[in-house]
Amino acid sequence: MDLKGKSAIVTGGSLGIGAAVAKTLAGFGANVAINYRKHDTEAKQVVADMEALGVKGLAVKADVSSFADAQNMVKSAIEAFGGLQILVCNAGINWDGVIWKMTEEQWDKVIEINLKGYFNYARGVVPIFREQQYGKIINVTSINGIRGKFGQSNYTASKGGIIAFTKTMARELGRKNINVNAVAPGLIETDMVSQMDEEAKKRSLAEITIGRLGQPDDVANTIAFLASDWARHITGQVINVDGGQLI
Repeated sequence: MDLKGKSAIVTGGSLGIGAAVAKTLAGFGANVAINYRKHDTEAKQVVADMEALGVKGLAVKADVSSFADAQNMVKSAIEAFGGLQILVCNAGINWDGVIWKMTEEQWDKVIEINLKGYFNYARGVVPIFREQQYGKIINVTSINGIRGKFGQSNYTASKGGIIAFTKTMARELGRKNINVNAVAPGLIETDMVSQMDEEAKKRSLAEITIGRLGQPDDVANTIAFLASDWARHITGQVINVDGGQLI
């Protein structure tokens, strides 16, 4: 699988799944731009790790919920790399609460970052992809966007929205040779998961048929495949990377 000559944007690329995706794409030869909000040191390290692989890396401080920031990041990536062919939307947060206690701020913030953030970057790259008649868009959703989860109505609504957004874009963009797919992780060993209540983590682990937590690389490898021309006849799909958790 070869991504040489291709360039990508990965949102939320300084930590966890996003960092793994950025470095995996770089390992297959792609130039990669990542955004970050707070983790300057980690973002710089991801860029250094990618450049050690012989590709170009770029870190841009950008708020994914800002339409202007997204437009500027797309412009910066194209200026740095000379083109753009791949978008991976990954940045997201959770702010849990049962619906009868959830505040307007909790709802708005999660939807703004997790769902509007995906629109912002898609809107930034799609005119370019349409003009060049080539592009790969991969959106990171969650198995909980398929089944729902107690205490996460805002998060699961955002992730379910990403699935509908993915399928609609696939219908709209297929004739322009643009593939749009989603990856739905289950329980993956990240900083977000490390903050989970231990009992909740045990219950989730018991659901996983393979019997272990997923690793960021498990998600990253699937995304790299979808970003490659090996997946040229796959679009509008949601691929679960969950060790059988949703079965």
